[in-house]
Amino acid sequence: MPDTAQTKDELVFLPLGGCGEIGMNLNLFGHNGHWLMVDCGVTFKQGVRGNRVLMPDPSFIEARRDKLVGLVATHAHQDHIGAIHLLWQKFRCPIYATGFTANVIRARLRRERCPAPVYALDQDATKQLGPFIVQWLPVTHSTIESSALKIETAVGSLLHTSDWKVDHMPVVGRAFDGESWNGVSAHTVDAIISDSTNATQTGHSLSENDLVAGLEQTIATASARVVVTCFSSNIARLQTLGQLAASNGRYLAVLGRSMNDMIASAKACDYLSDKFHVIPDNDIGYLPRKEVLIIATGSQGEPGAALNRLANGTHPTLELEPQDRVVFSSKTIPGNERLIAALVNSLLERDIEVIDKSNAKQPIHASGHACADELEMMYRSVASPIVIPVHGESEHMNANAAIARRCQVAQQMVGVNGDLFRIRPTPGVYRGAVPAGRLELLPDGKLMTV
Repeated sequence: MPDTAQTKDELVFLPLGGCGEIGMNLNLFGHNGHWLMVDCGVTFKQGVRGNRVLMPDPSFIEARRDKLVGLVATHAHQDHIGAIHLLWQKFRCPIYATGFTANVIRARLRRERCPAPVYALDQDATKQLGPFIVQWLPVTHSTIESSALKIETAVGSLLHTSDWKVDHMPVVGRAFDGESWNGVSAHTVDAIISDSTNATQTGHSLSENDLVAGLEQTIATASARVVVTCFSSNIARLQTLGQLAASNGRYLAVLGRSMNDMIASAKACDYLSDKFHVIPDNDIGYLPRKEVLIIATGSQGEPGAALNRLANGTHPTLELEPQDRVVFSSKTIPGNERLIAALVNSLLERDIEVIDKSNAKQPIHASGHACADELEMMYRSVASPIVIPVHGESEHMNANAAIARRCQVAQQMVGVNGDLFRIRPTPGVYRGAVPAGRLELLPDGKLMTV
């Protein structure tokens, strides 16, 4: 096992979560004896006890927390920020994020009574954290104010893409263009830490704007209520649905705590201001069914979410009726297939119409991750001799490495959680350098090693 106490000549990358899997991201960057953490998320797995909440075991950095200069959150998705309130007491460092992401983190910390300090920064911010100079680079994704990071040290620099795609018409927030990398393409970086989620998908990802026609069709042709379920953090999707409710003469309602929390965080940053007018939940049942559009949580079949309660007739403010329409404007996260199938069956048994990607006539969901053409564009634009694929299972990371190889990137380092990737001075991978375990959140709030 190599010495993980970096010298002034070394720059290393150490993933404790999110490398070799999609979910529970926790990334560490080391230089000159100090560490920088990027993201701290959870994943959800089905088990005998129901939906299990898992997260990386931070023991390695907990033992070195006096050398941890800060935690940077790249965007407001649970696989990137969902473990902060659960693990922060173990490393107790300041947290940095753009405004919207900071609002989402603070809301959860308040609810959990966690005193972690959160600092909101501009989307184009540059901040020195110990020996690291961190530059926030706006990118498009399936939530607003997502950021790639350029991390510079005295001995080298790297680009951490986080989750990204090219979207020139994202509906809400900044569009992606060449300036989004803020000049990274004009300079060589020593390594790219690269999102692999859609590396196996050919072509180019869909824009959020590409979904307007399909969602319009599903709403305009409905004879009764329409319920749309989507990821609560997709503020652009919410904005589109708000505008379509207005243009189709429907009142807009929102069901689900996480959805309402995200809306509050977005409005605090001056998003969702155009034609996004929500009526109280208690009013829904008194309105003509054809005049109602509802956005609900529960696209993954979560037992306690709003859509599951609607499907089972247990929601406190609304009961769905035959010929109401439920639209899944979402993808199935691997592992949730059984839950979603049970949810759909419950809806169909009540004579409620279900529309998803399998029977929609036009696209009604867009991924937030770059496909092969977008990855190739990046590798040809941002000069780097090394690519380290992350945020994917083996199939996705190997596909990402193959794209980099076609783009003449000299070295592709494919590994897993716990591998230590040395970027400077001499590139290399130390396999299994650090234990990379998992913790499970138990019903009583305690954490158990698994």
